[in-house]
Amino acid sequence: MKKKLRIGILFGGRSGEHEVSLLSAASVLKAIDRKRYEVVPIAIDKQGRWLSSEASLRLIEVPTTARLSAFNESVSQADLEFATAAAVLRSGEALNIPPLPPHPRRRASDLVERSTGAELAQPGNPLTASFDVVFPVLHGTFGEDGTIQGLFELADIAYVGSGVLGSAAAMDKDTMKRLFAAAGLPQTPHIALLRSQWRADPKRVVRLIEKSLRYPLFVKPANLGSSVGISKVHARSELAAALDLAAGFDRKLIVEQGVGGPGVKPRELEVAILGNEEPEASVVGEIVPNKEFYDYDSKYADSPEDPSIPIIPANLTAAQSKQVRAMALAAFRACDCSGLARVDFLMEPARDAKGRKIKKPRILLNEINTMPGFTSISMYPKLWQASGIPYKKLIDRLITLALQSHREKQQTRFTRS
Repeated sequence: MKKKLRIGILFGGRSGEHEVSLLSAASVLKAIDRKRYEVVPIAIDKQGRWLSSEASLRLIEVPTTARLSAFNESVSQADLEFATAAAVLRSGEALNIPPLPPHPRRRASDLVERSTGAELAQPGNPLTASFDVVFPVLHGTFGEDGTIQGLFELADIAYVGSGVLGSAAAMDKDTMKRLFAAAGLPQTPHIALLRSQWRADPKRVVRLIEKSLRYPLFVKPANLGSSVGISKVHARSELAAALDLAAGFDRKLIVEQGVGGPGVKPRELEVAILGNEEPEASVVGEIVPNKEFYDYDSKYADSPEDPSIPIIPANLTAAQSKQVRAMALAAFRACDCSGLARVDFLMEPARDAKGRKIKKPRILLNEINTMPGFTSISMYPKLWQASGIPYKKLIDRLITLALQSHREKQQTRFTRS
């Protein structure tokens, strides 16, 4: 009998998207082929503690209601046994070793010797060799931004998704937009600014924004996803609150000019990408949000009375669909992504704010997400389902791509001898 591949499913994390990660991981754990894979769930709680397999499962098996807020229920302290990454990698069980207590004379090297990262990042040791692939179903900060990917690289572990550069570049919307611009991809007008600038001189920042852009605006943290911390701003009276909200999630902020003008909603299009050096694009999908834009609640909270509506495939001409898919692949390559990504677009509506027909609506690149949501209502798996790859097979493809990427890296020399 062929040996099963040992797959670590890593989820949770110290991120504003912690709850989204729990939902995604629950879907992956339910769908993954247990006949082909030995699956080890590994959760990271909101305090950054790595949990045992048993505690990890309890974290996502908390009784739920129809609302995402159910995942905010606290888990008892007894359930949150501390486990080093070394123990998780060895057997999927906790050693139950508590973290070192603070001590004024303790050297920094003492802490490093007991840290999870230091043990995990030893290349070639039995611990790192325990997993064939790690699937980091982590969204947002510390999971989708290149940090955990750097740990995997140091440990020489195969993992699903983009590498350090692709993850970091796609996560930082300022850097991402600079790469898109360098690739000649059309985008909506925008500016980037720092939280320190906003807090030091709010009036100057407001003048800069209003000089550069027209309302309505979208204010976003540069390094976050799932529409966390994003606000639509219709007038100056709403701008300060939006900047304060975004500034609570990141030191860098992005302000974008809305597409279509006041009182007009653009079409929101999405394409799923799958592959490494020869990526493929799915059919184009469209989201008709149940609010002014596709925000966090629209994505993850059930609203049976007024749900957001996914349209797959989107109602586009053949030429428009071809254009969107080509732009999605170009965006994927511009950020040096691999494995998977979802690329989002904004398309001008058929009529402008004054009701005049737009003969050739522009299609503008919005952003790329290197670890898109994997919940049952997420667009990424739905787009591939419509393109002929069901959810379980999609997980298989991602694991295969992770192994291929790792083999490719093995061909690189890192020393002269």
